[in-house]
This record gives sequence, structure tokens and C-alpha cells, in this order.
Amino acid sequence: MPAQVSPGKRIDRAIGTSLKELRRQRDHSARALADLSGVSAAMISRIENGLVSPSIGTLAVLAEALEVPIVSLFREAATDHTDLTLVRHGEGLRSTRITDDHRHEYVNLALHARKDLRFQARRVTLLRDGGPPPSYVGHGVVFVQALDGEAVYRYGQQRFTLRAGDSLSVDAELNHGFVEVLTPEFTFLTVQAERP
Repeated sequence: MPAQVSPGKRIDRAIGTSLKELRRQRDHSARALADLSGVSAAMISRIENGLVSPSIGTLAVLAEALEVPIVSLFREAATDHTDLTLVRHGEGLRSTRITDDHRHEYVNLALHARKDLRFQARRVTLLRDGGPPPSYVGHGVVFVQALDGEAVYRYGQQRFTLRAGDSLSVDAELNHGFVEVLTPEFTFLTVQAERP
């Protein structure tokens, strides 16, 4: 029976795997990365082979030399859980948004809430006679893909007419949202990602 690998050793190996992959993606030899970071080529080799536990300072200078966030060096580290959402055609959690003078239907397709990210995807249907759609201000990034129909989207002072197949992504910091539905019905996919 093989010996159990300690959690610390698994993390060291995961960091080494990520470091090697990032270094190779940038076409750097260990020597070139050593020159960029100030960490010796021998130490880089030991880290990549999971033989040492590098300090946060060492990881920080390596990440800076590779021009990636330090968290990228931990991307291969195992987690104790992950979430998966599979929504088959025609499925999803159907909901209705109601305000004083507006109503629209939407289907929640995905929702992931992690400590570092909140991600949601919805398929929304607006009706021309459903009243003025709400506008939003938030954080993160919003992606919109028009699926069917035509409507006008406002982002700050700008307006865009979206038709089936068009897409738009915006920083959610400015006031945004659909302001007019031009066809009897307008359906779109919206995806939002933000830090909690």
C-alpha cells in the first residue's frame, strides 16, 4: 500500500506543477526565470519538483516575474469541494421579477458563490408591454447576449440596440440595463461575475 502524501506535500507539488506550466507557457528556461526573479535556477527546479515549501516572498517574486497574480501558483492545489451545475435544455429555476411598474420572467441557469467569486447566469425574457425594465448598478462584469428579438440597452449615457446574436460586456459600476423593448418579446442571456 503506497504511503499517504501529507497535505503540505500535495500543495508543494501543486505549486511546482503550476510554476513549471506558467514558466513554459512564457517560453522561459529556469535560468531566464531566475534572471527575471532573482530566485536561483536551482531553487526554481526544487520548487517545480515539489522538493521544497517556498516562502510567500519567493512565490511573490516568481509571480511578479511571470506577470501573474500569486494565486495562479496555487491553481493546481486540490480543494475539498467544487460545484457543478448542469441545466438541460428547457430546464432551470424559473422566476419572476416584479417591481412597481414592471414584470419580467427569467430562468436561473447557474449560480456559484465562492469566497473569491460570485457568478450567475440567467436567461431573461422582457415583454414590450411589461413596463419599463429596471436598471442596475453593481460590481464586477456583466455579459449580455441577445437570443431573440430586439431591445435598447443603456450603459451610462450610451445606448445600444441589441438584436439576436449581438453581445455586450460592461463593467457593472455604471448605471446599466435595458430601457426599451422594440419587439413584442426580447430574450437574452446575462452572465455576471463579481467579487463578493
